[in-house]
Parts: sequence; structure tokens; C-alpha cells
Amino acid sequence: MAPTATLKGEKFDRSLFESLMKRRFFFTESFEIYRVSANFNGDNRGLYDYGPPGCALQANIVDLWRKHFVMEENMLELDCTVITPERVLETSGHVDKFADWMCKDPVKGEYLRADHLVESVLESRLARGVKGPSKDSPKLDESTIAEYNDILAKIDDYSGSELGDLIRRLDIRNPDGNGEVLPPVPFNLMFKSTVGPSAAAPIYLRPETAQGQFLNFKKLLDYNQSSMPFASASIGKSYRNEISPRSGLLRVREFLMAEIEHYVDPRKKEHSRFGEVGKIELPLLNRETQVAGKTTPQTMTVGQAVKSKTIENETLGYFLARIMLFLLKIGVDPSKLRFRQHMANEMAHYACDCWDAELLTSYGWIECVGCADRSAFDLTAHSKYTGAPLVVKETLSEPVKVDELHAKLDKKLMGPLFRRDAPVIQASVEALDQTSLKALAAELSEKGAVTIDTPALSGGRTSVELSTELLTISPVTRLLSTRDYIPNVIEPSFGIGPRELSARLRSLGISNNIDASGASIGKRYARNDELGTPLGITIDFDTLLDGSVTLRERDTMAQVRGSEDDVIQAVKLLVDGVETWEQISHRLLPFSGQGHDN
Repeated sequence: MAPTATLKGEKFDRSLFESLMKRRFFFTESFEIYRVSANFNGDNRGLYDYGPPGCALQANIVDLWRKHFVMEENMLELDCTVITPERVLETSGHVDKFADWMCKDPVKGEYLRADHLVESVLESRLARGVKGPSKDSPKLDESTIAEYNDILAKIDDYSGSELGDLIRRLDIRNPDGNGEVLPPVPFNLMFKSTVGPSAAAPIYLRPETAQGQFLNFKKLLDYNQSSMPFASASIGKSYRNEISPRSGLLRVREFLMAEIEHYVDPRKKEHSRFGEVGKIELPLLNRETQVAGKTTPQTMTVGQAVKSKTIENETLGYFLARIMLFLLKIGVDPSKLRFRQHMANEMAHYACDCWDAELLTSYGWIECVGCADRSAFDLTAHSKYTGAPLVVKETLSEPVKVDELHAKLDKKLMGPLFRRDAPVIQASVEALDQTSLKALAAELSEKGAVTIDTPALSGGRTSVELSTELLTISPVTRLLSTRDYIPNVIEPSFGIGPRELSARLRSLGISNNIDASGASIGKRYARNDELGTPLGITIDFDTLLDGSVTLRERDTMAQVRGSEDDVIQAVKLLVDGVETWEQISHRLLPFSGQGHDN
């Protein structure tokens, strides 16, 4: 890997830069005075404290992120707890699958992340031009150089056994002491603890903010008046028990995350604002290029990438473009930025596609932002376990006939037989999809009984057997006027009308939300009064005649009217505290109701 250069073309001196950052107290090691003391035997690696300039820099980036994403897209922001029950993360798949491959140096007792070990050793050999750790090692020939580069291009796609084969075949050892390492084993990256004095309530520190957002999906949908699509966002600390945290602030055990979950109809992954970003060029390193052993990204517009299916859909493409704009806004050098598509083996268990925005640093290409299409994985898993219907109800323009299977429990027999478990079993049966019902119907017909997975039963049981006396599964024809669906999730691990008005307010840094529901204006005012919204702008039929809009103040419930420009200026002056409502109401015309019959 070539050394990283500064904007002036000079070689970047990492040690000098890190020394400056620590000397000016951008950051420092946590518990540093203990780490350097003679009696300390703990491990403070991957833990850092930010000093005043570091805090100021972080606050500026977070503020810009909120304006660029949350305010610009009218996202619904959440602040969820860090402490997460084990059952939640078992359901999401993190307990079983949130792991990295780890090697141990038995002589030094040191643990190393397997893919990083292979990567660092091969890059070192390429830089020195030799096959081993010493300068007397054999020189690299062209075929070996090509093999090493091919491995590095595919490093994220190797399984644990494949990494073990590479380590053994290429004689890869611990760079610190040249010791042989044991074969890779999986290591779960979550911090585990318990709630209260009993060990019977295990919890984890969250590895991501996403799960809290998913579990509040139904409340978010209701808050958004059941309007789709929409997005939630969360900024907060997450925790990952890294195997061997190195690389300064790049690989840490506690860090701030800003995550977005965009909920979309799986049949309608177009984006209403895609036209705004279609011509933005992205440097894309897709999966096929990496499989071919190449690392040079291809630059194309977002529109071209979606049309060619390099990027799967408009919504995913829209957010990749928005991420690009944000990174450029905070000062990222575009020549050191690429979007790399995940290889099949490195794909997170919940994702059907994922792109990382990677930055070229002195440590190589480092993931800065992840943007995943999580499909309906999380909402489906949580709904199946809890029985909570995490679905959207869409009103159809015309009713449709649907032939489907329907499961029915005999409630008179269920109550006395299962007592308090009866509602839990009922919820599990109601959560079964048509594919599951088809398989169960065949089994019920053949064997006279079926076993239903029901993890929340009393006594620690995870399933229940139901006979034909208790459960019947039969075909029915239903006339549906609504369609239920579990939304897919796109996750970035970042004339006069309401949209134009909203955009102008956002450009002034004023948070706002459009209430386009069919409720009466009085109900919409009342709904926002409950939320504490101080000001409301109303676009009505008079707006179509003269372009004027109404401004309403919450506490007095008084209204004034003026041109769009005058009202936006008034809102800005009120928000900044330059003028009071009394001053505004004297300057703009009072308003008591529309003067037109319609």
C-alpha cells in the first residue's frame, strides 16, 4: 500500500499527527495515569476520552449531521437505552452471529483478529518485497505479488476456515515476536452483564442503535399518522468488545453512532427525491470487481448505477448520494473516498445488500459509514417472537379477493389447558406467515398434531404441541380492502407548496414537519399543541389565489397572515429571539378565518 499523502503531496506523518492531537488534548487514553502505573494490570485499549477541542469537533459534526439528515428529511429522532435484554439480541441474531474470527498467540497470550493479521502481514511483505519477517527472507516473485494482492482484494470475503488455511499455508505469524498462532475461532463482540443482583436477567450493552428504533416502529408509524415511507434516526453510544483494538480512534470499544432507519414498502423502493441526486458521481467498488481481485473503483452517476443494478434500488442510491454529500461537506478529500460493496461472506446476517463509505488513511482503507438494505429481517424477527404486528396497513384503491390459509384455535379448550400461556400461543399462531401455515397444514393432516415455536412460554419452554382438536388450518377466500406488509429498512450504521416551504425553513436551520393528513385544521392544530410545537404555518385555498399563508402561535392561538417571504422571515426572527409574537402580530395582518366558501 502506497503511503498516504497530504493535500500538498507530502508523505503523511502519522506519529507526528497523533502526537499533536494528544498534546493539544483532542483526545487521550482513558485511565492513562493508571495504565502507566506499576501496579495496573487491566486493559484500557480501545477506550479514549475527548478533550475540549475533540468535544467541539464532535459536536460540530453531530450538529451538521442532524441538519443534513434529520431536519432535511423530516426524520423522527429517538434516544433509546444502551442496556438491551439478551432476548432482544437473540431474536435479532446478534448473540449467535455478531462475531469476528480470532487467533491466539499461545506464547505471548495475545489475541489477534484473523483478517487483520493476514492483511497487515501481507501488506508488510509487499512493502518490503520479501516473503518472511526478516530482511534475509526470499524475495517476492511476480506470481506471489499477484497472489498477495488478490488475497487482499478479497480479504473481507474469507470464512474462518479459509483464513486458517491462509495463515497456515503462507506461514503468517504474530508480527510482535514472530510467534505461530492457533487456528481462528469466532468471538462475539458484545459486552455482557446482568440487571440487578440476579444473574437470571442477562443483558448486553447495545452494539448498534438500530434495535431500539425497530422495537418502537409501531409508535413511530402512529406518530407519523401511518404515512409511508418515513425514517427514524438515533445518535448515541454503542459498544463492541474488539479483539485487539489498535489504530488509535479507528478501532475502539466505545464509540458514538449516528444511525438512520428508512422504512419503505418492499414493492415501492423508488424515492421521491431521487431526481435531486441522480447526476451525482460516486466511486463504486462493486462485488464483482473485488471477486476479480481488483481494487480500482468505477466512477458513475447514481442514476447510471441504479439503472444498471450496480445499486439495487433508488432508495439505497439516494442515501448513498446523501452520504457522499455529507462527507464532502465535513471536509473529506474526494480522492480518498470510495463506496465498497460487501462481499457475500462478510455481509451482516440481517442485510441483503450493503455498501461502506471507506476513507483512505495511513492505516489503509477504513470503513467510515455503512449503508445496508436490511430488508424486513429485524421487524419480521421481533414480530414473530413477540406476536406484536409490526406491519403497515395500506388502504387499497379497490378491494381484492385473496385465497389463503387461516389458522383457528379452539379457545374453549385452550384456556383450561394452557392457562396463562394461551394468549402467548395465540399470538405465535397469528404471527405465522402463509408459507409456514402451508407446511403446518400438511403436517397436521398427516400426523394429527404439529409443534409450534413459542419461545415466550412459562417454565422456560420454547415450543408447544397442538393437535387437530386445538388447531385447524383451512383455506378461506377473503375480500381485502387493506394490505398488510412489513416494511423493508434502508439503513445509512448518517409553485408554492408545503414541500418548498419546508425546504426553505430547513435551509434556515428551523426544524419542521408537514402534517398532510386528512384531519380537520382544528385537529391538526390540537395535535401539534399537544407536542408543544410553538408555531404553525397553514397553506389553504386563499394561498392559491394570492400566495399568502397563515402563521399561528401556540400559546395565544392567534393567527396572522402574510406572503410566504414575510411569514418565513417572521418565523426566523421569532426562533432567533430577535422579535416577540406581539411585535410580529402588529406587523402582519391579523387573521380570523378564510374569506372564501371553499
